[in-house]
Amino acid sequence: MRASYRWLKELLPGLSASPAEVALRFGAAGLAVDGVRSFGAGLEALLVVQVLAKEPHPKRASLNLVTVDRGGVEQRVVCGASNVPAPGGLLVLAPLGATLPGMDAPLAPRDIGGVMSEGMLCSETELGLAESAEGILILPEGSAKPGTRFVDAFPAAQDTIYELDVTPNRPDALGHVGLARELATLFELPFTAPAAGTPLRTAGGDLNQLIQIENRDTERCPHYAAGAVLDVVIAPSPLWLQWRLHSLGVRPISNVVDVTNLLLLEFGQPLHAFDLDCVRGGRVIVRRATAGEPFSTLDGVARTLDADDLVIADAEGPSALAGVMGGQISEIRESTRRVLLESAYFVPRGVRRTGRRYGLHTEASHRFERGVDYGQVAHVLERAKTLLTELASGAAVPGAIHARGADPVLGEITLRSARLDSLLGAPVPFGEARAIVERLGFPVLEATGSGASASLRVSAVSHRPDVTREVDLIEEVCRVRGLDAIPTRLPAVIPQLPRATGKLEREVGSAAVALGLSEAVTYAFVSESDLEKVHAPKPSVRLTNPLSEERNVMRTSLLPGLLEALRRARRRGETRARLFTLGSCFGALVSETVAGTRPRLQADVGTLPREELRFAAVLAGPRREYLSLKPEEVDVYDAKGLAVELIERVSGKRAEVRLAPADAKPAHLHPRGASDIWVGQALLGRLGPLHPDVVDALDLGAGAQIVELDLEAVQRLGKDVPQFHAIARLPPVTRDLSLVVGDSVGAGKVSQVLELAGGALCESIELLGLFRGGSVPDGQKSLTFRIICRDPQARTLAEEARTLTDKEVDEVQSRMLKAAQAEFGATLRG
Repeated sequence: MRASYRWLKELLPGLSASPAEVALRFGAAGLAVDGVRSFGAGLEALLVVQVLAKEPHPKRASLNLVTVDRGGVEQRVVCGASNVPAPGGLLVLAPLGATLPGMDAPLAPRDIGGVMSEGMLCSETELGLAESAEGILILPEGSAKPGTRFVDAFPAAQDTIYELDVTPNRPDALGHVGLARELATLFELPFTAPAAGTPLRTAGGDLNQLIQIENRDTERCPHYAAGAVLDVVIAPSPLWLQWRLHSLGVRPISNVVDVTNLLLLEFGQPLHAFDLDCVRGGRVIVRRATAGEPFSTLDGVARTLDADDLVIADAEGPSALAGVMGGQISEIRESTRRVLLESAYFVPRGVRRTGRRYGLHTEASHRFERGVDYGQVAHVLERAKTLLTELASGAAVPGAIHARGADPVLGEITLRSARLDSLLGAPVPFGEARAIVERLGFPVLEATGSGASASLRVSAVSHRPDVTREVDLIEEVCRVRGLDAIPTRLPAVIPQLPRATGKLEREVGSAAVALGLSEAVTYAFVSESDLEKVHAPKPSVRLTNPLSEERNVMRTSLLPGLLEALRRARRRGETRARLFTLGSCFGALVSETVAGTRPRLQADVGTLPREELRFAAVLAGPRREYLSLKPEEVDVYDAKGLAVELIERVSGKRAEVRLAPADAKPAHLHPRGASDIWVGQALLGRLGPLHPDVVDALDLGAGAQIVELDLEAVQRLGKDVPQFHAIARLPPVTRDLSLVVGDSVGAGKVSQVLELAGGALCESIELLGLFRGGSVPDGQKSLTFRIICRDPQARTLAEEARTLTDKEVDEVQSRMLKAAQAEFGATLRG
């Protein structure tokens, strides 16, 4: 929203504050000022001059030599404009030394075709007063004496323009009248809204004989008002009006259209002007559109209307999309002589739906969507009629037609002194609060009591639809007095457990991204039914006023949000997913005592939910093509690799994955793959395939692999500094060992037994593959391990280091085989 300082001064004659002071007060009161710029800056050196003579340039056919009077001094200027007026016309001269807007250097004498030109006759574009111009600026006859400074003769050419960031709850601030009322409140000035005025000319006849108005939808349009002005002359608006509109970002079009735009910027009330002679059948009907009904808006786009659209129609079809944009059929044109004016109140939600449906956002819809002042509909209409008689030479038809339903009922609001002081945390003199409320325009109906028991009953007002409750009035008192009037006193707080700095989350998130995962940002609010579907613990925190039933409890698991992201991806055709999320889960309510470093900080925090920091990842879809010619679906081994590598990168420790005990398998994971993640004796999390029942309950369409980590447990591990070893000086001896064991025997457990039996000469053991079928009996599997043996001294400078013999390695392999036979009944695969 752009606002004019000069216009605000006109509405508030007593305003003496500078533009900078006004900007500060606006910002302190909640109307953020995003920028302040000077309109018409740099015009102080320009002069009004009168044409004395015009003659062709001796060498340039397209140029003229113009002799002007600049106040008793004659001067000749070379000019290329085609609209130089006859002697006596008034122009604007930029003399030598003047710096025009957009110029880097002051004007200097120029030799143009052998003639020295000492100055420039200016157009509105060169003055910065318009976006385009067809020639130089010709001033109205008799508007100033030659030699007068341009800015003295036309003060409207200079202004200070504010760029205001108006929040959606302040529709009153979308017009200068509302902003002036705001400033009057802030600076304690008297304020009176502009009067409608008396038309200069009136026309005879009855308005009802000229036009019939029918409002068929008083729900979406509670008030539709219409008036008429006859015998108008379509012409450019006066310069002051053109400059005012241009400074506020509105392109001047014609006097009639400019008046409607002026009043939109003045009152925040959109108006629409119809060519009365183009209103077919002499009727205006406010109705819903017929589904599929054709209509061409003013932007030239042919549209097909929806049955939900509210239209302003004539006897044959739509003439305007109500509150959004007019139509081409009855727009104002040069031949227009009779104007029908519309002033109405349209319900915001209907305008918003129509605007979004067609991708239209106009100055009018911006205001209707937020709620215009329905109490000013008739007043603005009468003011428009008056201005058209002044600026378009029209004659106003007496009266207006009001097609309306039931007027909205204005409620009453009670403001209590005790509640005011309690909510703001500081005493507020109730007389001061009453004065603020009255300056804001709220009529006082009754005042009772005194001191802390004082109260005020006021009526709500139509220009502030956002103020309906006592707390709203308290907010108004607070922002007008200024937030700095509230003492900055810290409230008493209950000591809490030390909170994480976020470093661990950043480290885990960075490691997950480095491993090829993408972060899914999920809500801490979930539905209780989704928690049940993933067999998560029951929620302990329920929201009193949830946004929806899908967000009614605080999560006890990260899986609902993460799996919802997977489901959405699959519904959009994305089969491969590598996602993670991290954040707090809220466990069971516990009663704890938090102790600080000093006894005086000890306090019972009462019953609170336990907040646990967790990580979850989901892997789904085929592996990358470069890993296999025919990529297979990810499996539990991919999840294991991710978990082990992630923990090692974050903590520097090697994790171990073991099958979950039969009596402690998570219900949301498949029992054949559910596994626990350990580092030493610390349980960090779990992983495995998602249970088919969960897949079906969440409508995922296919399975997925899950990794879940308790980040607080990971943090308790600390972080090991990486240890580097020298490259071995001697080669290893490698053997592959294939053992047949029962299906229920875990490969990790077998690896541990083999490593223990191998002793110091066994440097490492790696699982190469798993095989079932063929010569392997049913119920059993073949595990192939690669065993690397080397002298432990080979990585040192010890002289006794040597290459192992086959006999030594055979002994190591023999011990391993015996240990596996004894522990698992393993046999060598033939």
